[in-house]
Amino acid sequence: MGTYVDIGGIKIWFDEEGSGDPLVLLHGGLVTNATWGAQLPAFAERYHVFAPERRGHGHTPDVDGPFSFEDMATDAIGFLETVVGAPAHLVGWSDGGTLALLVAIRRPDLVRKFVSMGALYNTQGNAPEAEGMIEHMDPDAPDMAMFKEMYEASSPDGGDHWPVVVRKLVEMWLREPDISIDELGRIAVPALIMSGDDDMVRLDHTVQIYHAIPGAELAVVPGTSHAVLMEKPELVNTIILDFLTKEPTPTMMPMRRTAQAGTELAG
Repeated sequence: MGTYVDIGGIKIWFDEEGSGDPLVLLHGGLVTNATWGAQLPAFAERYHVFAPERRGHGHTPDVDGPFSFEDMATDAIGFLETVVGAPAHLVGWSDGGTLALLVAIRRPDLVRKFVSMGALYNTQGNAPEAEGMIEHMDPDAPDMAMFKEMYEASSPDGGDHWPVVVRKLVEMWLREPDISIDELGRIAVPALIMSGDDDMVRLDHTVQIYHAIPGAELAVVPGTSHAVLMEKPELVNTIILDFLTKEPTPTMMPMRRTAQAGTELAG
């Protein structure tokens, strides 16, 4: 069931389902909560799931001015404070995965555990093929039809506003995010970093995030692309729920995770 809430003067739409500990889903760029179709009901069997749609996405209207990850992270923090009202698990995909990183950096007190899928910490992480796609993105191209249809089906701004949103996203993606390795290294909440093995984010970039965050866990899903959560939803859901519901396994031959670090993160 969806409704609106005012967060810092922005009319943000969110879907809500289930009961239990809070879990917040952070969707990707150009899409809506429809992309969580295989996750929201599965996670709602165990958690109280909240799924906000960001400014200019889904049912949430656009705002004046450019998009930025920092502004969207501020919106997410405001949502956690205003609607959720307690520390929550975060599951973010693509742009939402980057937002999960930013929220964990800025407000660790609001995050219990988080999952970041297909995320960037800077603009150097895109595969070369993806860089060309972003620079020459045409809102009316055939390969954009699915995204355009999702937008037109839900946006209060109407279909004519679609090219404006695409342009603002492209401009943001060409300059952001800009998170430093030092900032990632200060994250002190349990993290699972995920990727498809053929993701539009370079695998070595994903591994850099994994190495930078103390005690982080890494999952590379075989035979998947950037759309990993839709391509192998059952496997993705199993990996995420295993991470969220269980304490870290005391491994027999740890290299980067000492027993002491694992204990500190779990506490």
